[in-house]
Amino acid sequence: QAHFVESGGGSVQPGGSLRLSCTVSNLDLKNYAVGWFRRAPEGEREALSCISGRGDNTYHTDSVKGRFTISRDTENMVYLQMDRMTSDDTATYFCAVGPRFGYESDLCVSYHVNYWGQGTQVTVSS
Repeated sequence: QAHFVESGGGSVQPGGSLRLSCTVSNLDLKNYAVGWFRRAPEGEREALSCISGRGDNTYHTDSVKGRFTISRDTENMVYLQMDRMTSDDTATYFCAVGPRFGYESDLCVSYHVNYWGQGTQVTVSS
């Protein structure tokens, strides 16, 4: 069973930036695509950005393309750099792991999630 530690959430003003971190243990994470999702108040869970197991391919949805950047280290950490944030980015953000040997599109397009993190709250407000 994967174990997640997510951090970096908090409050930021419009136009500001935050960086989320996700540490995943109990998995050989390089064999899994990892992604970030969010759920706004009263909303559905939405895929944002996903990255391949080796970190050489990324997928960003249109809502965050050009503002959010996903990256990962060689071990077990995945990051989401969020820039030029707006009030529409207010949500609970979740780290997720896809199927073993799966692609980043399996996560961000097909929502094939094997494991979910517990979520971290992000609030964008002046």
